[in-house]
Amino acid sequence: MPVRTNPTGRQLRLGAELRKLRERAGLTSTQAAELLGMKQAQVSNMETGRLGVSAERVRTLACHYDCPDKALVEAIAGMTGDRKRGWWEEYRELLSRPLLDLAELEHHARSLRDFTTARVPGLLQTREYALEIFRQAVTELSPPDIEHRLSFRIKRQAILFREEEPTPYEAIIHEAALRMKVGGSAVARQQLQHLLDMNDRDHVTLRAVTFDAGAFPGSGQSIHYARGPVPQLDTVYLDQAHGLAFLDAEAQLHKYRTLFDRIEAVALAPEKTQDLVHNVMREL
Repeated sequence: MPVRTNPTGRQLRLGAELRKLRERAGLTSTQAAELLGMKQAQVSNMETGRLGVSAERVRTLACHYDCPDKALVEAIAGMTGDRKRGWWEEYRELLSRPLLDLAELEHHARSLRDFTTARVPGLLQTREYALEIFRQAVTELSPPDIEHRLSFRIKRQAILFREEEPTPYEAIIHEAALRMKVGGSAVARQQLQHLLDMNDRDHVTLRAVTFDAGAFPGSGQSIHYARGPVPQLDTVYLDQAHGLAFLDAEAQLHKYRTLFDRIEAVALAPEKTQDLVHNVMREL
């Protein structure tokens, strides 16, 4: 099997999880290679996502590494099965790799949670709202770049509209984002109506944090959480000024799970959130 030169985010994560299994077994890559009857370079390439691995090979590795967590092993094995090119591949020469990795992550996630303070989450943005966001980018985008990013964002939202098994999605949005007149009153009103329409879907939950909540943990950042088939395969991604950052260390995942729980504790219930959105619309 040829060595990949540009593995995707999912392939990198698969390799990283294989490395974690080996390290928990207390083995070096050289020792693992001897145990498995492989070359050390093959083990290293698997663990960096540069060499493909089958589900059966994952199970064999886990057996040699004495991993007792069958659910984790099967979840990792499941990451090897999807070899089809995703729709995001058509943007490979047009957008940055982290954006493609984000679309791939969302596509495979069992559920998604977002918390935003100044903007409506990308998965809930209308075309007009997103267009204004891209027009205001710090690094000015050309019209073709804006169109590529806009179409990419809209296609990402398809996971919420699938006829079979749409992705369960929870968005917690600060009141500041609801009141921000992005694109003017008409665009803002349309965006708020879209939030109400999405909240009517059984798999979408919208909650708001009001100004009255005051300071609370995580209030200074936007957080995005993708749940995997087992908790160890969850991922946090942060939308920062320099780009997307993906986090998957156990301590990081625990931190952000706790943070989301504490944010939810100060957020309005979905019904009261709807009332708040209606009130904001009337004030526009």
